[in-house]
Amino acid sequence: MSLIRWTPRTDLLDPFAGLAELQEEMNRWFDTSLRRLGRGEFYGNFLPAVDVVEEKDNYLVNVELPGLTKDDVSVTLQDNYLTIKGEKKYEAEKKDAHYYRRERMYGAFSRTIELPSTVDAKKIEAQFKNGVLSVRLPKTEEAKPKQIEVKVN
Repeated sequence: MSLIRWTPRTDLLDPFAGLAELQEEMNRWFDTSLRRLGRGEFYGNFLPAVDVVEEKDNYLVNVELPGLTKDDVSVTLQDNYLTIKGEKKYEAEKKDAHYYRRERMYGAFSRTIELPSTVDAKKIEAQFKNGVLSVRLPKTEEAKPKQIEVKVN
């Protein structure tokens, strides 16, 4: 027989001790039920993942768009807002196939990213490669960091 160290229960005095466990259980419940909404036979809410990176001379926006081509996507810049729109088409079920699981999401999407006013709109470049859209937004000369020499007397 092994000995188990006794630790007094402190949660008996705290009426809110069980709230964290309740919140975790509710989050699990909502997560599983919301995941089911966009799957199956119906169009779901396809929302591609976006990374926005600030570099020395550019802003770089990368958008994951698996299964899409450059013709399925449009990129616009208006009033310092970069908008990426597109649609992932629903693939019809095959009549003689039995689906065990359908998890891929489909539907139209639109992502809008607010940019600083320091973007040079005339030099924007977009590239689509391996399901990733990369938009390079060069900074204006005024926005680029400048090295200032400090003189010591």
